[in-house]
Order: sequence, then C-alpha cells, then structure tokens
Amino acid sequence: MQSAFAGLCFASLAALGFSCGGTRATDARVAGAAPMAKVGPVERAIPAGATVAEDADTLASWLRDPEGPAEIWLRARAYAGDFVAKRPVKLRGQRGAELVGTGAGTVLTLEGQASEIDNLIVRGSGRRHTHEDAAIKAGAEDIVIRHVEVRDSLFGVVLGPCPRCRLENSQVTGNKEDALQGDGVKLWEAPRSAVRGCLIQDTRDLVVWYSRGVELDQNVVRNGRYGTHFMYSHDSTVRNSELVSNVVGVFVMYSSGITLDSNVLAGARGAAGLGVGFKESDSAVVVGNQLVANTTGAYLDRTPRSSATPVTIRGNRFALNETALRLHSSERGLAVIDNGFMSNAEALAVEGGGDALAVEFGHNRWSDYRGYDLDGDGTGDIPYQVEVLSNELKEDVPALRLFEGTAAFALIDAIAHASPVFSSRLLLIDPSPRVGTARPGANSGRAQDGEVAHD
Repeated sequence: MQSAFAGLCFASLAALGFSCGGTRATDARVAGAAPMAKVGPVERAIPAGATVAEDADTLASWLRDPEGPAEIWLRARAYAGDFVAKRPVKLRGQRGAELVGTGAGTVLTLEGQASEIDNLIVRGSGRRHTHEDAAIKAGAEDIVIRHVEVRDSLFGVVLGPCPRCRLENSQVTGNKEDALQGDGVKLWEAPRSAVRGCLIQDTRDLVVWYSRGVELDQNVVRNGRYGTHFMYSHDSTVRNSELVSNVVGVFVMYSSGITLDSNVLAGARGAAGLGVGFKESDSAVVVGNQLVANTTGAYLDRTPRSSATPVTIRGNRFALNETALRLHSSERGLAVIDNGFMSNAEALAVEGGGDALAVEFGHNRWSDYRGYDLDGDGTGDIPYQVEVLSNELKEDVPALRLFEGTAAFALIDAIAHASPVFSSRLLLIDPSPRVGTARPGANSGRAQDGEVAHD
C-alpha cells in the first residue's frame, strides 16, 4: 500500500513538471538534485598487510584490548556476538562482512574518539526499550560510520553524546509490522553532526534532539512515523532529501534557525499527515521544496513566536494536498512569498476561528485564481483572496468535518464565492498574485546562511 502510494506521489510530481526516475527511494530523484550515492556495503578488497580478525573471539579480544590494532579488517563472513570498543578503532570489512548480535543487547558499541566503521552489515540487537538496544551506538567525538547496512534491530544507529559524528551512505531498514519498532537514526547531544546519503525505511523516526548545527543532506526516509523530528536543535538543515510516505515528513519543535531546502515531502496521509510542521520555533527558512499529496502541506503553531524572529516560506510548490497551509493562529512575522499552490483541495485553514491577515503573502501562484493581468506584467491586477464559508461551518459544528472534501462542501464554497454576502470571514489576501506560465520560485534562489536570495 505504501509503495503504491509512493508511486502515486512521484507520478504526481512528474505530472507537475518534475522528473523522477522511478518509485524506489534510491531511484526517484527530483530533477536537478544530486544523484544518490551507493548506500550500504560496496565491493572492497582487504589490502595487503592488513590486520584481519578471522573469528568473533579474536575480534572481541582486540576491541577490548587498549593496545589492540588501530585498524581491523573483517572477511565476508558472520561474526557473532555483542562487541564493545572503548578505545579508538577503525573497523572495516569486505562486502558481506556481518556483525550478528546475540539478541540480548546492542550489537556494536563505540566509545573511542574518531573511531570509524566502514562497509559492514550489522544486525540482531536486543528488544529492550529501556536500554535502547541498537545495531550501533556511538558515544564519543568525531566518529564516522559509512557504507553500513543495519537490519533486524530495535534501534538502528544511535549517535549520542556524539559531537561532530557522521553517518554516511548507509541503509537502515526496520520492520514495519513491529508496533514497538524504535528509531532508525537517533542523534542525541550530537552537535555539528551529519547524516548524508542514507536510506532509512520502515523504522519509527529519524530524530535530532538537543543537537545544534546538524546537517541532513541527500537522504531518503520512507514508510516511518517522523521522517525527521527536531527538538531543541537550533541552526540545523534538511537539504536535497526525499521524505515520502511517512506520517509526518519533518516536524520542528522549540528550535530556531532551521532550514528546509530543496526536499520532497510527499504522501503524509491520515488525520495526522503533515508534509512539514513547526511548533514554537523561530527564524526558519523553508525554500525550494515540493510538498505533494499530503493531508496538510505545512502546519505552523506559534511559529514564529515573535515578529523579531521571522519565518520565511519561499519558492516552494504545494500540490495535491488536502490543505496546503494550516495555521494555528494568525502568525505575525510569517512571510509566504513566491510559492506555487497547485490543485490543493483547500489553500489555507486557520484554527480557532482566526485568519491569516497578519501573514505577509506575496507573488504566489494560485491555481484557483480567477483574476486577470491586463498589463501583462505577470502579476494579477486584483488581489487573490480566500473567503471560505465551509471552514466556519466546520468550526461551529465539528461533526461536519465528516463531510470535508465532499461535493456538498464544494457547493457551499462555490455559492459563497459567487455570492460574497454568504462569506462572513476573510482568511488571506495576496495583493500580488503571479499569473502566467513561469514556474513559482524558479528565481528565488536557495537558502544561504539562514537567508533567502530574492529575485
């Protein structure tokens, strides 16, 4: 079901003018995005003269020994056990080298600064949530994990505390039938760390908590709960990534300076489905993203908290969402500029009986705009406005939400549009809507150091 919906999402992108190579996460890339590097182990020969652990007992002994080899190679075979390295070590493998846990704890624990794990399969952790049993736990500075495949584990890769750590070109696969599945990747007190070029699927969340300056780049996260969940993780970035068929694409809580740049956020369905959500966060930049086929494209709750810490939503495409933009209240300090709102069931919803008149809307393209451009300057001669009677009915009588999206509600809004006397509340005004065929956001630029380049 999820795979079929992912295919529909990418078909929707293609219909809107974006080129995708397929429905597999490693194939489907937005036109213009950098190609995804190979994830998981690759072909690699053991160099001449390398120190090779021939069996699990030797490996465990060397890892325990403070004077053990600085670099250890593994052959293409299974090494059974739960392994702990309290010292710096570089652990590398031929393709097919596996660490297979006992099922009673964490498979590989790293506590040595600047350790490296490269080209391994790691599987078979315990099932204790109280201990967060994982395939790999890294708890020191500057640890690098690359070309690793993780499966059959409660938690995938846990980085924390782990300043300046990196997870690269790796694959984490969970069990989507397991209701108690843990996080695929967890960063906890891991400032200035990075996750790049990874495929994370069928796990619970990718979480970034209490970690400033984290970079998430060119990842694919699918079939989970939170594609990415930030909390108290300021000045962090999600860029060039695809977060598809998750309950929520990206959710940001209590964090400032978050940048979402050139991502696909698609297929977040169900009552809680969000492409991107913000709660009590400031100074965010959302630029150049494709928010497609979600229940809600973007949701903001007290974001920003002050007009002195503005939030910018610029150069994005909202398409085929049930609601493109949902606000908890009228968010002062929010600018929604040069976006495309295409074929959404509802452009805007504001909770609590409010409106979006304090939000700065400008130069957006609205597929339901019925104005004109007599002087041919690419800007509509009359403002775009949203006056929706059905929203008021749903707020007054919540049981009527059962009929949301039906022909009956569409008729109510059509009558209100034709006869403004029935529309008692104005929700938004875009005084300068774009018209014509130019793609929204084409010249808006990418985010640089928390700012957005203007036309």
